[in-house]
Amino acid sequence: MRNVTLILDDGTRFRGQSFGYEKPVAGEVVFNTAMTGYPESLTDPSYAGQLMTLTYPLVGNYGVPPFTIEGNGLATFMESEKIHAEAIIVSDYSENYSHWNAVESLADWLKREHVPGITGIDTRELTKVLREHGVMMGRIVFDDNEELRMKNEESTFGGNEELRIKNEESGCAAVSHGNSSFGGEADILHSSFSVLHSSFNYSEVNYVDRVSCKDIIVYAGDKSYSLATVLSKEELNTSIAQLDSSFFIPHSSLRKKVVLVDCGVKTNILRCLLKRGVEVIRVPWDYDFNLLQFDGLFISNGPGDPDTCDAAVQNIRKAMANEKLPIFGICMGNQLLSKAGGAKIYKLKYGHRSHNQPVRMVGTERCFITSQNHGYAVDNNTLGADWEPLFVNMNDGSNEGIRHKRNPWFSAQFHPEAASGPTDTEFLFDEFVKLL
Repeated sequence: MRNVTLILDDGTRFRGQSFGYEKPVAGEVVFNTAMTGYPESLTDPSYAGQLMTLTYPLVGNYGVPPFTIEGNGLATFMESEKIHAEAIIVSDYSENYSHWNAVESLADWLKREHVPGITGIDTRELTKVLREHGVMMGRIVFDDNEELRMKNEESTFGGNEELRIKNEESGCAAVSHGNSSFGGEADILHSSFSVLHSSFNYSEVNYVDRVSCKDIIVYAGDKSYSLATVLSKEELNTSIAQLDSSFFIPHSSLRKKVVLVDCGVKTNILRCLLKRGVEVIRVPWDYDFNLLQFDGLFISNGPGDPDTCDAAVQNIRKAMANEKLPIFGICMGNQLLSKAGGAKIYKLKYGHRSHNQPVRMVGTERCFITSQNHGYAVDNNTLGADWEPLFVNMNDGSNEGIRHKRNPWFSAQFHPEAASGPTDTEFLFDEFVKLL
């Protein structure tokens, strides 16, 4: 295993060893306190742009399930088509695994998908730093690449300090690709140098645009098909009806149609809707779905800052002109629905990422243990007069969902579909489907 260093923006360094793909990366460092579920978490699009730290000490002991695709195009055991986290950070990686459904090790999976993994990190101390300071940007750097970079700088400038200073002042790169005496290592070296000096801000990147689907995907029964977003309103609605018929979907004309705004949807959300007998029309995050014929609107989870998704907010507001239209949002969907209703969002200090977040349904004594993965929250104080909190977090009092006082619009900040995690709140899908 090669030695690596995790460098946080405040200068804190953690040294460990690589067990995944060997490349330097940068991203927002967050922690997840779940005891299980790394295949589901790694493939959750909401982790895009983040270095995921697992606080549970032993990781990898049950391996990785097969990546199989069902007839409708959905992954059987994963939450998307690939790993979205930039890297995984653990205390103790288990090279040996044992599970009836495992087909490969976590290390082999990471290497195949070109995702770094670090072991040997004191994740308790790292979590303490993040809790006290708040989540921050971090970089993973391979120690020998850093030594090579320094050596190559000396070689490039021939030990001439005056020349080195002039080049730095003029903005010239310290690493020469074409003439590097280190041959094929030049690209790796440049990558390491770039990561070391990267200064992008997680909240300024529209990660939703990166992970959302690009075409319209219709899920009906056990099949799915894609349609181009450039089709007209008439062409889209006609195509959906014709394809339903051509696939001989039983009672297709009687199935309720739900438009799902894909901000980075987890596969199990789609599974939970489909097993309740609805037809799902999955559209890109910024697509004006109001052109389509549908019975209900669902707004999915997703990564990053909801303030980068104004196009989705505007489309949701258009849909709200129909006061009888059922609307349900999860995670990012809760935040976008809240913004469409006039509320404001703020960033949590270190977010909620776990399987054991207790929430209470407002106005009742009903409490649930929930699976969560989010770094932003709705400001309850900014909800309009027609809205009210639906759930509240019992640990910090933050918002965990909203509902409209008259119209069939509600949302949850947590994940009722879980995967992985407790399924205490899956009944929310039933409540949504009843409204269609």
